[in-house]
Amino acid sequence: MSRTYNLVATAASGLEAVVGQEMRHLGIEHRVENGKVYFSGDEATIAKANLWLRVADRVKIIVGTFKATTFDDLFEQTKALPWEDYLPLDAAFPVAGKSVKSTLYSVPDCQAITKKAIVDRLSKVYHRSSRLQENGALYKLEVSILKDEVTLTLDTSGAGLHKRGYRVAQGGAPLKETMAAALVLLTNWHPDRPFVDPLCGSGTLAIEAALIGQNIAPGFNREFACEAWDWMPKSVFEEARKEAESLANYDQVLNIKGRDIDHQMIKVATQNAIEAGLGDIIDFKQMQVRDFADDGEAYGVIATNPPYGERLSDEAGIIEIYRDMGDAFKKLTNWSTYVLTSYENFEMEFGKRATKKRKLYNGFLRTDYYQFWGPRPKRKQD
Repeated sequence: MSRTYNLVATAASGLEAVVGQEMRHLGIEHRVENGKVYFSGDEATIAKANLWLRVADRVKIIVGTFKATTFDDLFEQTKALPWEDYLPLDAAFPVAGKSVKSTLYSVPDCQAITKKAIVDRLSKVYHRSSRLQENGALYKLEVSILKDEVTLTLDTSGAGLHKRGYRVAQGGAPLKETMAAALVLLTNWHPDRPFVDPLCGSGTLAIEAALIGQNIAPGFNREFACEAWDWMPKSVFEEARKEAESLANYDQVLNIKGRDIDHQMIKVATQNAIEAGLGDIIDFKQMQVRDFADDGEAYGVIATNPPYGERLSDEAGIIEIYRDMGDAFKKLTNWSTYVLTSYENFEMEFGKRATKKRKLYNGFLRTDYYQFWGPRPKRKQD
C-alpha cells in the first residue's frame, strides 16, 4: 500500500530553478524556493527523483515542520510526530542539525533533544524499556531550524546525488557532477550539435553532456539509502530502473570532445568515461586551448570550468589562459561559449562582453557563468 510523502530536493544556491525544470520534465508538480524544490509523491516518486535528478544534491522526506522557541517545544512537537511510520525498531538514525537566526541556536543541544524525543516515541510504540539497538538500516535525519521554524527531514539518497559512481580518479579542483550537469543544461546545446570542453580536467562536463545527450538516468549505476528500508518495496526501484533503461537512447550519435593541456588528466578523463560506459562516445585528446579550432564543424557549444586563480601567485598564468581562450574562440563565429569562473575581470581578459551572466555558487565559492550566444543553427530545408 503506497503512501504520499512530503518531499524536498535540495540544490546548490542558484540551481533550484534548473531542478524545477527537471521536475517539470519528469512530470512532477513542484514548488521552487531558495536552494530547495518541494514536491510530494509515493515510493515510486522517491525512486524516480533519485534516479533522474541530475542537478539536485539530495531527496529528503519532510517528516514534520513546526515553530519552536524552547527546548520543551522542540522535544514535545518532535515526539508527537509518527516516527514509527518511518523508523523500524532496529533503525540506526543519527541526527544532524543546523540552526540559522533562531532562538534555539545550540546545534548539539537541538540534535540531542530531537534524538531523545524520537527514542522516547519509538520506545513507547515498540514497548521497549531498554536502549534501542540501532543495528539495522541507516536512516539519516536532520533537524533544521530557520527563524524558529523547525523542519525534520529523512534523507532518502544516502551519498549525495553527485556520486554517480563513474569517477575513478579526479584532478585538483574537480567540478561536482551535479554542477557540471547544470552547466550543460544552462547552455543551448542539443545532442545533434558538437559539444566541447577545451579545459576538461577529469572530464566531468563532457561525461554529463553525454549522459544528457543519450537520456541516461544519472543515478542508474548506484544505490540509494532508502532501498535498504523495510517499507520501500524492492519492486519500486526495479521498476524505476527498468523504465530508465527503456528511456535511454543509446543510439543517439553524439559529437562530444574533451581537451586539456595535461596528458595525465586526459588519461583520468578517459578512465572516468569508460567507467560511465561512455568510452566510445567521448573523444579526449591533449591540446592547448590556444590551438583549439572548429575543424569545420558549425554551431557547436563550448562549456568549460577553467582555473580561477584563487591564489595571487596563479593570476598571471590564469590571465594567459583567458586571453588564449579569447583568441581561439573569436574565430568560432557560429559557436556558443559558456565559461564558469570566479575571476572578476574575465570579460576584459577574454576580450568580449558576455550576452548574459548568471551567478552560481561552486561549493562555497561565488562564481559567474558567462554566456556568449552564437547564432541559431539554420533550419534544414525540407
